Amino acid sequence: MDKVFDIPVLYNNKELSFPGQLLNYGYSYKIEVNINGTKILFELDEERNWRALIPYEEGKDNKNISTVILKAIANSIDKIMNRN
Repeated sequence: MDKVFDIPVLYNNKELSFPGQLLNYGYSYKIEVNINGTKILFELDEERNWRALIPYEEGKDNKNISTVILKAIANSIDKIMNRN
């Protein structure tokens, strides 16, 4: 079952909120985040840090997504998942 939730992010001294959805993939999961119409997947890497994956179809038209906002979202996801 997929869960939808808001991800609060502090970016450029503004409080933003992005819709996120928990997607189950067998024994693992990814979080899909909609950033202004572009769907970005976040998953844990080998060191248990969140990384952003931009599907080719999404990235070819929207190349102006800031890495700073992606890092801010990853930090917020980390806090939501109760990690310090």
